Amino acid sequence: MSMRIKALIIRIIRQFIHDKRSMALLIAAPLLVLSLMYLVFNGDAYQPKLGTIQVPESITQSLSAADAEVTVFESQEEAEAALKDQRIDAIIRLDGASPHIRLEGSDPAKNRAVMMLIQKAVQARAPAVDQAAAGLPAPVFEYLHGSEDMSSFDHFGPVLIGLFAFFFVFLIAGVSFLKERTSGTLERLLATPLRRWEIVAGYMVGFGIFTSLQGVLIAGYTIGVLGSMMAGSFWYVLLIMLLLSLTALSFGTFLSAFANTEFQMIQFIPLVIVPQVFFSGLFDLDGMSPWLSWLSYITPLKYGADALRNVMIRGEGWSAIASDVFVLLALTLLFMAANVLALRKHRKI
Repeated sequence: MSMRIKALIIRIIRQFIHDKRSMALLIAAPLLVLSLMYLVFNGDAYQPKLGTIQVPESITQSLSAADAEVTVFESQEEAEAALKDQRIDAIIRLDGASPHIRLEGSDPAKNRAVMMLIQKAVQARAPAVDQAAAGLPAPVFEYLHGSEDMSSFDHFGPVLIGLFAFFFVFLIAGVSFLKERTSGTLERLLATPLRRWEIVAGYMVGFGIFTSLQGVLIAGYTIGVLGSMMAGSFWYVLLIMLLLSLTALSFGTFLSAFANTEFQMIQFIPLVIVPQVFFSGLFDLDGMSPWLSWLSYITPLKYGADALRNVMIRGEGWSAIASDVFVLLALTLLFMAANVLALRKHRKI
């Protein structure tokens, strides 16, 4: 090996060692993502949450023996309220001899889990006996939301449109703001009488126009062209997409203050975007450890995805999404304030 090649190798090694951000991305980021995947996919098996109304004790015991979490309700109204609040996955009641199961219905995976558990409990009560031949009535399934034709895309669609909007806005806004800084445009603006908050507000409105158009296109294409389920108001969907995009915009521009190159901006993706994917609703959080599922409450995507699902799948109105909307708005204002403070290192005002 020639001395010139050795010198080049040594220079690259030294450059990598001194670039702590790249070293962290190379070593720490994969371990972080793998640890999250282990905790998400290695959780406890999901236990369907069932509510019963005037059901014999023997059936309740059979359901519990089949690994269900059973809650006994005194009235139909109490059970319906619990189903609407998603505290249970289904209500079981007897209409004569026929069991009626009313599913919450917004998650096809949970619907299948409930159906399989009901079948398991029936077989446990009448082993090795054909249900129809024994004259046992077949369960009747009803849906609070959705239907038996609801696809996985209907369930994941609200999360996906929120994820794509957040990811692309975060990346484009961060890189664009970084270019403004590295090209000297930001320094020239800071040399004018403009205040820091005026600069941040101007960038938010300017970029926000295009991110809003992106949100409209993503939501309109998913619902109008791809046929994703839409049970509520499309205007609420647009409002949530706008706030989610503004949160990503303010977050991306804030983090760009800590990057010196576009590559360094991209390095933030495994650290701030990938963890949010795990807590956004694409994966079931009910089987996770409680301490891990609480991390979802500090991720903007969780609030956007919850609000979009409430509107698109459950047909809910303002009361169901108000808290998520206010949290997204608060996060946007928080990151904007952080942006103003981050500009202090460029100019003292």
